[in-house]
Amino acid sequence: MSDPRQPFTLIPGAPDSPVLLHVPHGSRHIPHHVREGITLDDAALERELDHITDAHTAELAAAAAHIAPATPWRFVNNLSRLVVDPERFPDEREEMLAVGMGAVYTRTTHREPLRPPGSDPTPLLEAYFHPYAAAMTDAVEARITAAGRAVIIDVHSYPTEPLPYELHGTGPRPPVCLGTDPFHTPPELLAAAEAAFGGRVGHDGIGHDTPFAGTYVPLRHYGTDRRVTALMIEIRRDTYMSEPGGPAGPALETLAEALAELVGSVAAR
Repeated sequence: MSDPRQPFTLIPGAPDSPVLLHVPHGSRHIPHHVREGITLDDAALERELDHITDAHTAELAAAAAHIAPATPWRFVNNLSRLVVDPERFPDEREEMLAVGMGAVYTRTTHREPLRPPGSDPTPLLEAYFHPYAAAMTDAVEARITAAGRAVIIDVHSYPTEPLPYELHGTGPRPPVCLGTDPFHTPPELLAAAEAAFGGRVGHDGIGHDTPFAGTYVPLRHYGTDRRVTALMIEIRRDTYMSEPGGPAGPALETLAEALAELVGSVAAR
């Protein structure tokens, strides 16, 4: 089980499974000392967490793991992305720096101040970002050692209506968006996801790289190691929950079945 006292948790799966479900944005937890550096009052912070958190994605991954033919491994972030966002580049390569949402956010989803001007991100990067990246890299290496390959399935959700921080929010917002990488997402992985989710939401309910694109791969492997394949699953929130930040509905079970089918398909290859 995930331990909220730890910044992140690696939950074991089948010893020979190549699949790693990655859940980076599902938590609302902010340690007290980090909360002190956020300028929002408590009510405003709760509203921001409603918007920014990929609610119920940890439960989705857990349910899928429970019913998958071969149990995948799970890497779960136990902290809010308002602490650090482990999926950002930690340097000037990150395009979200343009809206104050690099590895350490300085602006909210509505482009309002989140931290005081001139805040130094270094302590948060050293305490949280770099240890997370190292542990995720180790988890991927372990899957390669055990199975000869690693398949990262990045589990996310996104709001029905675009938020002001989105840089590419004007395109289609399908029920399921599949985020891909030209190096790390082979056609067979994309096809397996289309089959699994298309059977639940309809094939016309699936989009590619809109409104969010790409997928997470540790920097050690990024763009160089074809043993690491990856795909991002972005689920539009109105398909399974009340927005923003409300409870999940029965569709979460259907989505878990789709994710479990995808896990089983790629693990069997």
